Amino acid sequence: MQNNPNLPGLLERFFTQRLMAQRQASPHTIASYRDTFRLLLEFAQKRSHKTPSAMALTDLDPPLIGAFLDDLEKHRGNSARSRNLRLTAIRSFFHYAAFEEPAQSALIQRVLAMPGKRYEKKLVGFLTRPEIDALLAAPDSKLWAGRRDYAFLLVAVQTGLRLSELINLRRADVILGSGAHLRCVGKGRKERCTPLTKEARTVLRAWFKEPPRSSNHEIVFPNARGGKLSPDGVQYLLAKHVAVAQQTCPSLNVKRVSPHVLRHAAAMELLQAGVDRSVIALWLGHESVETTQMYLDANLALKEKALAKTTPAKTKTSVRYRPPDKLLAFLKGL
Repeated sequence: MQNNPNLPGLLERFFTQRLMAQRQASPHTIASYRDTFRLLLEFAQKRSHKTPSAMALTDLDPPLIGAFLDDLEKHRGNSARSRNLRLTAIRSFFHYAAFEEPAQSALIQRVLAMPGKRYEKKLVGFLTRPEIDALLAAPDSKLWAGRRDYAFLLVAVQTGLRLSELINLRRADVILGSGAHLRCVGKGRKERCTPLTKEARTVLRAWFKEPPRSSNHEIVFPNARGGKLSPDGVQYLLAKHVAVAQQTCPSLNVKRVSPHVLRHAAAMELLQAGVDRSVIALWLGHESVETTQMYLDANLALKEKALAKTTPAKTKTSVRYRPPDKLLAFLKGL
């Protein structure tokens, strides 16, 4: 076993054998990991004055990785969340290295022990029912693009599909007969079915009668040339309709509405309708039911209902407890 493991060969095998062949990672995951190591190796090259091809695994020690993560925040403006995602990619590589290079176990364990950075988790942003109605009323039904946008927005807020799932939808994925639903492949290559409301089913049936924009009319929500909408294209059409909706719904002026906010809106609609969070997790394709907890945290209406149930009627307001001692007051305030 060599004392200085060959980093290029190890990293190449990590991507080709572990990520692509064994785990069959999605293109999004591979691209994210690729960018992480491109940035890390460029940073290490500036520090060590070695080309990446000449580096050993031992060159990527905890001090260097820690400095790299700090640099992402200070000079590239990355958030703590983005920093933690980069660290996740690095840890995944070192988990692989633990099997390939057991002689470097001491170094590897030090890297794996590096903690993620804690950060304040903000409540998820979502749209209320009046805001959803205003947004759906914004597209111009006299135009082809307006009819497409209305169908797109309606399906988005009703199904909660991710942006990538929406723009990749094909007509074969849409079942409009009995038990109308959409089929999609989400994160982790997991296929799931999402039911459609009567309104969404009616709108999609009408939309499918539109003359095709190209010979290939399999895409459910095509762009003007008949191809797939791009993420930027969706953000553009969404911003355009939000600007119109703001004229009748002022509360939208203080909200940043992204495609993912439409997904959150779908989840909140389900939650407020009394749907169990385990069902919502299946509906949205969440890996864990715990992920759905963020919607409970953000749902003020449900909290107010719970408070009303726990507060007896005509109960006198209790006197606030005051610690009798300065030291107790200090401890209580920690």
